[in-house]
Amino acid sequence: MTEPSLQERCAAVELLVMDVDGVLSDGGIWVDDNGVEAKQFHVRDGAGIAYWMRAGKRAAIISGRYCKAVDHRAAELGITRVFQGRLDKRPALEELLAAERIAPAQVCAIGDDLADIPALRHVGLAVAVADAVDEVRAAAHYVTRATGGRGAVRELVEMLLRAQGRWADVVRRYEGR
Repeated sequence: MTEPSLQERCAAVELLVMDVDGVLSDGGIWVDDNGVEAKQFHVRDGAGIAYWMRAGKRAAIISGRYCKAVDHRAAELGITRVFQGRLDKRPALEELLAAERIAPAQVCAIGDDLADIPALRHVGLAVAVADAVDEVRAAAHYVTRATGGRGAVRELVEMLLRAQGRWADVVRRYEGR
């Protein structure tokens, strides 16, 4: 049996699973004098997630670290499946698959560092951001042009929705047609 093409992998995706540091953020961690951590998120990634969810698709976050800012951003975007402080991401992914009642072939995961590899190897579409470490890029079916925290998730969502014949619907909404 032959491996599915990138187009076939994209067409099957119903659930998008994202890492945070280095994917939804550029990997920078800001800590103030009181120890409060903050992250910067790219607005186009948020818009991409909104387009994805408006198309009836699902999104989740699996992060090795915990940060309250991630809970706030996820809530703002309507993402209800958020796993933080999960250094071993494969068990978190398996919990997510069971909770969502979805097959690995219907899942796209996007990552940037070594901790993401076990999850990437367990999904139908594995994606690395442009500035991911070499090992993650090697494990990916697709590598974005954009770097983490700089529109990589938006790029991915557009590719997925185009492959599923849904991108024109997104564009029409904003063109007033």
